[in-house]
Amino acid sequence: MLKTLIIGMTLLVLCAGIPAVAADIGGDQGWYRVHCNIDGADVYFDGTYMGTTYNGILDVPVYTTGTPYSTVRVERSGYQTYTGKLPGEPVKGDIADVYVTLQPVETVGSIYVTSNPSGAAIYLNGNYRGVAPLTIKDLVPGTYTLEADRSGYYSDRTTVTVKAGKQSDAQFTLTPIQQYGSVSINSNPSGAFVYMDGVYKGRTPLTLSSVSAKSHNIELDLNGYYDWKTTVSVTSGVTRYVNAQMAAVPPATTGAIDVVSSPAGANVYLDGNLQGQTLSGGVFTVSNVGVGTHTVKVGLGGYQDYTTSVDVRGATTSYVSAALQPAPVGATGSIAVASSPSGAEIYIDNAYKGITPLTVDGVAAGTHAVRVALAGYSDWSTSLQVGAGSTASASASLSATPTPTAAKAGMAPFAVVGALAVLGFAAALRKRD
Repeated sequence: MLKTLIIGMTLLVLCAGIPAVAADIGGDQGWYRVHCNIDGADVYFDGTYMGTTYNGILDVPVYTTGTPYSTVRVERSGYQTYTGKLPGEPVKGDIADVYVTLQPVETVGSIYVTSNPSGAAIYLNGNYRGVAPLTIKDLVPGTYTLEADRSGYYSDRTTVTVKAGKQSDAQFTLTPIQQYGSVSINSNPSGAFVYMDGVYKGRTPLTLSSVSAKSHNIELDLNGYYDWKTTVSVTSGVTRYVNAQMAAVPPATTGAIDVVSSPAGANVYLDGNLQGQTLSGGVFTVSNVGVGTHTVKVGLGGYQDYTTSVDVRGATTSYVSAALQPAPVGATGSIAVASSPSGAEIYIDNAYKGITPLTVDGVAAGTHAVRVALAGYSDWSTSLQVGAGSTASASASLSATPTPTAAKAGMAPFAVVGALAVLGFAAALRKRD
């Protein structure tokens, strides 16, 4: 009897350890088969405990006529909890597979360190760990002290908190250690304006202190001298010397005259020579005028001439403003004629007036025909508008007439002889008659 009881209890214990999948599949039941990479993980459907995985699986029976489950949760100490949705409920007698992979819970963290400029030496709690940028791994959660050192820069320090399974970031922006020197600047002649890197600093002789240790641009300006420039490299704790020999700018020998007339379109004369006409805006510029006093005349048909003296200085522009006055009714003007070459005959309205160069006075206001003639040159002609009380000018550039070729010139004597022979023959015939 005792033996029978022991055998029965043993079978009961063995049956209790057999997974639910061992039961016959039938009736109105289906099964969810949960596959897990970790044994001993607890499985919950919709928050209700369903069992523990064994040999990588757990079979959970469900009734096809009951309320279906929707979510699954699997958890085990030392691993991250898994949550997800269940697949569609299995039909009667079938198995629906659910796959779960548990990830171990991380117990360490890391710090990613950068520096500007890069290359700073990084110390963690006083211990050297490398050069930025770098990642310091496998750190137990907690608070750490970081320090960054780089030659020529001030050291920097900060604290960083590390969390399990997380990466913390630390960035250092290092401040350069400023170093200074001095620059002593002299010029010949002295008194030049000094600019360093485009900023005015004073006049020579001049000593600049607390100058940052690097290259600087030096420029010296002095009226009447060319600008002087150089680059100086300053070293910490050292005085650099700059001596500038200024080169004088030679004095200008010419200037300019801006002539403004009202109305526009007037002729502009400099010392009696026509220079041009004022433009539609009433302005004409006479360039390259020698230094000294000059006479400017502004003339326009129907208006009285405007004449003035102008003092021209080197590299400067003088100004003349001519407000022309209408000429009296019935008054006369003049025509000034020049030619190249000179000595040509002048005809005004086909009336001979003289030899170039010549100014013909007492010409009635209005339009007149001017012709210039010289033996051996083609005639030159134009028309001029003469204003009362003003002088109209004409300048003729004569073109030489073509010279006969040697061949044609050589034939002329023979042609004359031939003609005389013909005449003699004709006279002889008349005597015979």
